[in-house]
Amino acid sequence: MPPTSSPAAAAPTPRLSARDVQVLDNPAWFSLTGPHARFALGDDLARRYPGDVAPFVAVRDWNDPGVWDRLHRLVGPSAEIGLNGAPDALPDGWEVLGGGSGVQLVETDVLSPRPEPEAVLLGADDVPEMLAIVERNQPGPFLPRTHELGRYIGIRRDGRLIAMAGERLHPSGWTEISAVSVDADHRRQGLASRLVLDVAFHIQQRGDRALLHAAATNVGAIAAYERLGFVLRRHTTFAAVRTPAVDPS
Repeated sequence: MPPTSSPAAAAPTPRLSARDVQVLDNPAWFSLTGPHARFALGDDLARRYPGDVAPFVAVRDWNDPGVWDRLHRLVGPSAEIGLNGAPDALPDGWEVLGGGSGVQLVETDVLSPRPEPEAVLLGADDVPEMLAIVERNQPGPFLPRTHELGRYIGIRRDGRLIAMAGERLHPSGWTEISAVSVDADHRRQGLASRLVLDVAFHIQQRGDRALLHAAATNVGAIAAYERLGFVLRRHTTFAAVRTPAVDPS
């Protein structure tokens, strides 16, 4: 009789309310209208971060007939911006420059965050090194004032910043872990996991829960986050677009 294999363990299921679903489906909007409102440029239909803080724009509802004109006025003519969850069909004059697929992961009860003794806090004085490690590792957008969005930590070896992680989007009740970077000659030592667990620990200490975003093609990172206790919640799409060249005013 052939051996039987045991069924694969079911993925942990996060406890999400209807409000959580609403917030997680539009995290940039609920950041800019919530904990990050102090950074927000725009109004009750479209908002954005300052250009040296983060590249994200957000809208309340893509089905609102005025959303495209409002976005155009907000960012100006011939501006290149990234859109998340926008309809495939763009209005006349809007040009698609590129795009891709991503995933959103959220914490579950399996996650066991803990402080990292080797981690040091990073701030304004560390920005040149933070920009440099992001340039070397390309974890996603990081600008001169991105560190103002939340708590950033790193690990130094011989005085050099060789690993980093921190907090970016902050929709109500949640905080995004971002900028997870480890230099090539220090990988496979568990540094990324240790920093992610530290960031998640301090997020939970505030009463929030942790989420992550990753490119859908980054299967290694996704698998690593799942081993820590995150679960893939949804697939996302993003597009790089250029606004019409005409003056929106």
